[in-house]
Amino acid sequence: MTPAALVQDGVSIPGSFHTTDSPPVRCGRAYRHEALPRTVGAVDMTIPNEAYSGTSRTTPLGRLKAVTVDGDCLSALRTRRLVAQGDEDEYVVVTVLDTGVARLEQDGRAAPLGPGDIVIYDMARPVRLALPPSFRTKSLVLPRDVLGLSESDMAKITACPLGPDTPLGRLLSPFLAGLVDSAGTHPPRTGELLARNAVDLLRLLAAELLGRTSTDTSEGNRALLLRIQAFIDDHLADRDLTPQAIARAHHISLRYLHKLFESEDTTVGRWIQRCRLEECRRDMARQTNGSTIAAVAHRWGFTSAAHFSRVFRTAYGMSPREWRDSKA
Repeated sequence: MTPAALVQDGVSIPGSFHTTDSPPVRCGRAYRHEALPRTVGAVDMTIPNEAYSGTSRTTPLGRLKAVTVDGDCLSALRTRRLVAQGDEDEYVVVTVLDTGVARLEQDGRAAPLGPGDIVIYDMARPVRLALPPSFRTKSLVLPRDVLGLSESDMAKITACPLGPDTPLGRLLSPFLAGLVDSAGTHPPRTGELLARNAVDLLRLLAAELLGRTSTDTSEGNRALLLRIQAFIDDHLADRDLTPQAIARAHHISLRYLHKLFESEDTTVGRWIQRCRLEECRRDMARQTNGSTIAAVAHRWGFTSAAHFSRVFRTAYGMSPREWRDSKA
């Protein structure tokens, strides 16, 4: 088991990465006792042989932790003794099974899992997870208080999988998997926004499992809106970011896209403009690279310095230069 720097597309990102390598005799033991407990908490681990092959990646995402684990085959048991001894009991794990099959047992339920299934388990109570070969899981680890659920409600939703064939599952499964994959690669503000969006989505998931969602598509619409807002944050610097491009990227009509933003009491274009203005303000406040106001505006997708000045004054009551000078 070799700890390594976490690098994606040639860029170092925060977090940790562990993988098994030679000598093979020590790999399974090291992975069992060192790598996995750091990612999923204290568990009794069963691995078929010492020449185990697997990797684990952990990346912070606001108050959340994004975790990817893959390997040959393993079984993990978190006993009452380990719950009492550890300090992970304040955390809940939301897992998407990316590849393979699995079985999760908690609170008297046993859930068989297939690719795309989402399931929740609580680190405050015993849990058993069996993963036959070969598998990959993508998980978000979050403080229990974030979901705002009572102890009894939490016990009702563990080991209750939400399948990718359900309306909310179709939206959540790829979103959560993509969020785990991209954790640590975004600017800090985008990472915080994504974490908040993820929490909103996980609350929707909890509500769905508790049977508290409405019979219409409002929850699914909210989940889609959050995905679109995260997409906008990731593409603010792209001057081709238009409502038409956003609708195409999410396989929805332009009319439907505009309807989604009615709940935000704004239009898609105004949402993009507001996000770009906020990024420009942050860059001008830092004043670390000597960029001109026009260069900052261009960096965040404004094609005209005059247009940028007009919309900035409308939004903040002063020109970009006046605002920058007030922060000097």
